[in-house]
Amino acid sequence: MPGPSTARRVLVVGSANVDFTVAAPRLPGAGETVSGGTLLVNHGGKGANQAVAARRLGAEVRFVACVGDDASGRDIRAALEAEGIGMDGMMVTPEAATGTALIVVDGQGRNQIVVAPGANRRLSVEHVRSRADDFAWAQVVLCQLETPLETLELALEEARRRGLVTVLNPAPVREGISDDVWRRVDYLTPNEGEAARLSGIPVQDARSAGAAGHALRARGVGTVIVTLGAQGSIACTAQGDIRTAAYSVEAVDTTAAGDAFNGALGAALGGGDTLPNALRFASAAAALACTRRGAQPSLPTRAEVDRLLGATRERSTDPLA
Repeated sequence: MPGPSTARRVLVVGSANVDFTVAAPRLPGAGETVSGGTLLVNHGGKGANQAVAARRLGAEVRFVACVGDDASGRDIRAALEAEGIGMDGMMVTPEAATGTALIVVDGQGRNQIVVAPGANRRLSVEHVRSRADDFAWAQVVLCQLETPLETLELALEEARRRGLVTVLNPAPVREGISDDVWRRVDYLTPNEGEAARLSGIPVQDARSAGAAGHALRARGVGTVIVTLGAQGSIACTAQGDIRTAAYSVEAVDTTAAGDAFNGALGAALGGGDTLPNALRFASAAAALACTRRGAQPSLPTRAEVDRLLGATRERSTDPLA
């Protein structure tokens, strides 16, 4: 991985939410009430999570987003500023409440999430266009699908015009994505369900994940990285496939594991790291995020990821391991 002094400038264009997470004995079925849970209230949103992940992993980060003119929005901004994230690109709207996510997590760390996007859908083309200085500063632009599609298209177009590395986490899956969007993405990072929905190919294992990834590459994406949870990931590139194993941990809550992966990937790519090394770094960050409850509270630091990577290297070279 690149050293601490390596310049890594990541611009995140995306969402910010307040999360209400209930840890329950099990996930409810349709029409069912499950009692006995505990409540955790913290900050989330894929964009904000990925910004925090990249920042804790050593990147300089700026964030372009929209929150409501309410207490939740003010709290989110203060927390992100405390992380050291550049917040001049945060838009505030009186027209909608700050985005809100309702999350249920079971005893195995699996989750169900419902989001009221609120102010995230007010992130305007005009506002993103006004952030030209942020695009001029960045090395990597990291986006998701929780903001308007026209805003996403402009962000990717501006990044491509400036020759920046673009990463799109296509979550949640949306209809109506134009072909121009795919052609402007250097790295697409769906999970197995998203890869299946976007490609039309059921994903059941690494082989089918690779087929889905290459189907998406045929639309113009540079590299497709399908994340497979405990099965690791497979990166489909023009030169072939790269398999990366997951790190074995005791999962408590998988919320934001994908965001940890994407933030780590953006930070590593901004440092000029090779794709195999960037994937190992991202996989380690995602694994550590599963060991703590909540979204942003679970996101690891660079030192924690380095320790996990170092311990893994030591075991792999120890003849008695």
